[in-house]
Amino acid sequence: MKKILFFTVLTVLGLLILPAQEVNFGLKGGVDFASLRLEAEGENISTSETGFYLGALVEIQLSDNFDLQPELLYVSVEDLDFISIPLMVKYGITEEFKLIVGPSFGFILDAEEGEKSFNFGLEGGASYDIVDNFFIEARYSLGLANLLEDAPSGYSIKLHGFFAGIGYKF
Repeated sequence: MKKILFFTVLTVLGLLILPAQEVNFGLKGGVDFASLRLEAEGENISTSETGFYLGALVEIQLSDNFDLQPELLYVSVEDLDFISIPLMVKYGITEEFKLIVGPSFGFILDAEEGEKSFNFGLEGGASYDIVDNFFIEARYSLGLANLLEDAPSGYSIKLHGFFAGIGYKF
């Protein structure tokens, strides 16, 4: 399943890059305020931790106002390390200010017994180009996957997070 997803993403990105007007590569990093939410029998328990993220991105200009921005991020929060692959669409409100939204896929590197290692969700936020190559961004990640293996009805663990960081495009 993971190989099929990986090759599907690569194929879609390859088809989108062909008509692209401009392609930029970049690096980014910042702070992650993550929360793990446990729901059990109608009760909700949430824990929050602060961590960091580092990664790379490709910004593919599709039109004057729309860009596609796939990313590959390493995220570390307390005892949780994972690889995140957001596939963001950016809409330019102005030349510098852009709204960003899209799905994200994650692979938890240190999943324990009874936990799933594959995560998915939706992300949304905004970015601002400080100067031509430097930008800042903030986004919220809403985890949709239940990370409990064979969870009984009414039980779930979901991972959410707020990311704030800076990046550089080449």
